[in-house]
Amino acid sequence: MVTRITGLASGMDIDSMVKQLMTAAKVPLDKLKQQKQILEWQRDDYRDMNSALLDFRSLLTQMKLTTNYRARQVASSDDSKVTATASSAAGLTSYSISNVTQLASAETIAAKNSITNDAANFDPTKSLQDQPLNLTWKTGGVATKSITVTADGTNFELGESNFDLTKSEDWNVVVNGQTFTVVTDSGHTLNSNEVYIDSNGNMTFGTTIAKDSTIKIDYITTDITQKYSVFSIDSWTSKGEVKKNFLVQGSDSLNTVISKVNSSGVGVNMFYDSFSGKMSVVRTETGDFNSAGLDLQITGDFAKAISLETNENDSSGNSYVNVQEGKNAKFTLNGLETERTSNTFTVNGVNFTLKQTFDSPVTVTVTNDSDTVFQNIKNFIDKYNDLIDKISKKTSEERYRDYPPLTDDQREQLTDKQQEQWEEKAKSGLLRNDPILTGLLSKMRTNFYSTVQNDSVSANYNQIAKIGITTSSNFLDGGKLIIDDAKLKQAIQDDPTSVENLFRGDGGIIQQLYDTVNNAMSQLKDKAGNSYSTNQQFSIGRQLDDIDKRVTDMQNSLDDLENRYYNQFTAMEQAIQQANQQSLYLTQMLSGGN
Repeated sequence: MVTRITGLASGMDIDSMVKQLMTAAKVPLDKLKQQKQILEWQRDDYRDMNSALLDFRSLLTQMKLTTNYRARQVASSDDSKVTATASSAAGLTSYSISNVTQLASAETIAAKNSITNDAANFDPTKSLQDQPLNLTWKTGGVATKSITVTADGTNFELGESNFDLTKSEDWNVVVNGQTFTVVTDSGHTLNSNEVYIDSNGNMTFGTTIAKDSTIKIDYITTDITQKYSVFSIDSWTSKGEVKKNFLVQGSDSLNTVISKVNSSGVGVNMFYDSFSGKMSVVRTETGDFNSAGLDLQITGDFAKAISLETNENDSSGNSYVNVQEGKNAKFTLNGLETERTSNTFTVNGVNFTLKQTFDSPVTVTVTNDSDTVFQNIKNFIDKYNDLIDKISKKTSEERYRDYPPLTDDQREQLTDKQQEQWEEKAKSGLLRNDPILTGLLSKMRTNFYSTVQNDSVSANYNQIAKIGITTSSNFLDGGKLIIDDAKLKQAIQDDPTSVENLFRGDGGIIQQLYDTVNNAMSQLKDKAGNSYSTNQQFSIGRQLDDIDKRVTDMQNSLDDLENRYYNQFTAMEQAIQQANQQSLYLTQMLSGGN
């Protein structure tokens, strides 16, 4: 480190002198830093443009969807009987619905009797074993095991030893919502919905269990002794038959059991009415899915105890339950007698809802929703205009070359407000007449004005001008598009297919614009990268790296120059100090001689 003697002998302000000398020497360094700042601002401007293009490209992706051009509106001649909605896939047609003789309903199983003779003292929040239930509890521990399947296969291990296989009829084995019946006879030929379990806990399924499946087993264990009971719900649904055993522990409350049933996926909703003390179970789907009998079957000791057993009668020979069987909706559609399991159903993209039975026909008419299609196109044009306005303003900004980025020394001489005003001018016009962006504007205008050659587009509507979209006559608008509302709405009404394919069909405006925007985004990324890019991946970044290297080299040279100046002034100070010492010595000698 250089020892700096600053003016002690000479009385000069050495630091100030060196600073003045260095100020001139630092001019090339300041220019490099200003150049770097301009490149960074320019990079950020490019990225801002690319973000705007990304948003517009996302809109173009949306505008490729048929839903923007095939909006449908539906009118029913009697909304009190039939309502309907339509997807974009619905055809423009009419439907006649008549002779609705029966609405779809869900099967309901309702207990005839209270679950206890002492309903007033029954508490559904407390443990069942402490409740006045007519139930003989079984003895044994209830345990649960989950196994994640790591590879496709049929053979697995329970991984437990203290299980009671003599009570296998009470076990519950479920794989991804499908219940498997437990079999303990080794000679039995397994069906696809069965699982054989031997005394060692080896499990063999009648079908291959796929990788990543979860096997959940509720079983009886000998590790603990407690009270338990069991019941089964067999439900026929739109997805087929679903059956599940429910193990009920004495420590469970009735609310806990209800929650297990309702969340089990068996397709029912269990309910307890505290006023009457009765239970009911309702299927979550309407319709009749079991032509051979009831859609719901509830069996087992616990089912009897809560008066929901469907397959047996009580001691008096009476059924435990009242049953309202699930029914299909029956009606005539366009002259055809038909049925549906739900009162809401879809035909050719039209979603109907039957609200009551009736005889006389109700007409449902599907038409094109021209107003919605018009608004979708208008919103798209508005977004396009916003984009070109942003790009046009950026490429035509005034460039103030007399306002380069401020140096550190210059900032010290200005107020914050002055710095802000200066920087605003310094940033202006960095993308003025940029060839990528001006080329993009030109190409997008060409895309819009071109004639679309497509078999699905009528010659009467193969240009946007023919559907009422033209360029603004005000040159200050930069090529914004103007919509003749009436003409566009008429085109949508007269030939919706041509309007749709003018935009989203093969070779249509949307595809042309998408390709143009995508190409410009690629060029801008090569120029300025994005937030995930390293400097070496885009041209401005490589320039910034080069400037950084030059700044470092120049700074090192300036440090050497500054040290050299101080060395020279230090030598001068030392020489002056030595001369002063010699002069003092001579003065003292001469004074001593007298």
